[in-house]
Amino acid sequence: MAQQLIPADDFLQLTLDNPDGLAPFGFTLSNGIQVKVWDSGVISFEPAGETTEDVVLSCGVHGNETAPIEICAAIVKDILTEQLAVKVRLLVLFGNPPAINAGKREIDENLNRLFSGYHSKGAGLINAERQRAKRLEQYVSQFYQRLPVTKPVTHNRSLYDLHTAIRGSRFEKFAVYPYLHGKPWRQAEFAFLAACDVYTVLLMQTPASTFSYYAANEHGANSFTIELGKVKPFGQNDMDRFAGADTSLRALIRNEPVKSGLFDHSQFNMYQVYRSIIKQTQDFKLHFADDIENFTSYPPGTLLATDGDTEYRVEQQGEALIFPNANVAVGQRAMLMVVPCSVMDNLQ
Repeated sequence: MAQQLIPADDFLQLTLDNPDGLAPFGFTLSNGIQVKVWDSGVISFEPAGETTEDVVLSCGVHGNETAPIEICAAIVKDILTEQLAVKVRLLVLFGNPPAINAGKREIDENLNRLFSGYHSKGAGLINAERQRAKRLEQYVSQFYQRLPVTKPVTHNRSLYDLHTAIRGSRFEKFAVYPYLHGKPWRQAEFAFLAACDVYTVLLMQTPASTFSYYAANEHGANSFTIELGKVKPFGQNDMDRFAGADTSLRALIRNEPVKSGLFDHSQFNMYQVYRSIIKQTQDFKLHFADDIENFTSYPPGTLLATDGDTEYRVEQQGEALIFPNANVAVGQRAMLMVVPCSVMDNLQ
C-alpha cells in the first residue's frame, strides 16, 4: 500500500513533485503504524500502542538548508519501510517545498518570520509563504489537539525545527531556545541537545515570529530551532557530521530515554540576547567581512554596522554577533548581539 501511494517510499520526492499541495490520504503499515499524508510535505505517524509523547520534526522551512531535509527524508523512508519503529505520535514537516525545488532560502518572504499570526498581518496572505505558514500552524494545532492534554503531564509536546545557517559558526551546532515568558528552562531538553552534539544554546528574551516560538507559546511545546551546520547543496553534506543528531532523533522516535541524561552546565555555552539590530533603511551596511562566523566577538567600541547616520558598535566585553544579514527587508532583524549567561537560576 505504501509503495502504491508513496512511490519508492520516498515522501520527499512525492512532496517535491507536488510542491503546491497534495490531497490527503492514509494507510496502515503491517506493523500497525497509521500513516496519514495531510498535504505536500506533511505526514503523520500514529503508533499502534499507547504513548505520551507528541513529537513534531520540521525541516526545509528555508529551502536551501538541505542537511535537515536529508535527515528527515531518510527517517520517513525508514518508517515507511518498517526499518524504524515509531513509538511516539510523530508529525514530520517539509516546510517550504517550492523553495526546496528552487534551491533557495525563500521564494517571496522568509517563512520563519511569518508564524504566530504574522502571515496575516500587514498585506495579509499575499504569497505562498504566508499561506503556507498559516497552514503549518493549523497542522501543528491539529496534531497536538487530536489527543487533548487533560493534565500537564499527560502528553509531552515537542517541536524541533531543524536548520543550517547561512554562514559558519564558532560553534558548528547550536540551538535557539524560544522565549518562555518566565517559565523555567528544561534540563531534559538540554540533555537531548547534548545527545544531538549541540552544546551551544541561545536563550531568547522576547516573543518572535519563528516556528519554534509559535509551538512553545501557543501549544506549550518543548520547542527549539536547531542549527546543525552550514548551508550546502543537496548531495554535498558530510552526513557523518550530523550522526549525533540523526541517532538521537531516531532514538526519540523509538521512545528511548534520550532525554534522561544528566545536564552538565559546564559542557554548554549559554548565551542570551543583549540587543536586536533592526534594519531601518536600505542604506544598512555591515562593517565586517562576509565570512565572519556566528558568535564572533570584538572589543568594545568596534564598529559593526551603519544604517544611514546611525552607528552600531560593540557595547560591552564578551558581546558576540549572530545571524548578521544586511539583505533582509527593511524593518526586519539584521543581526542579534548576544552575551554569555547562565540558566542555573531558572532550571527545571
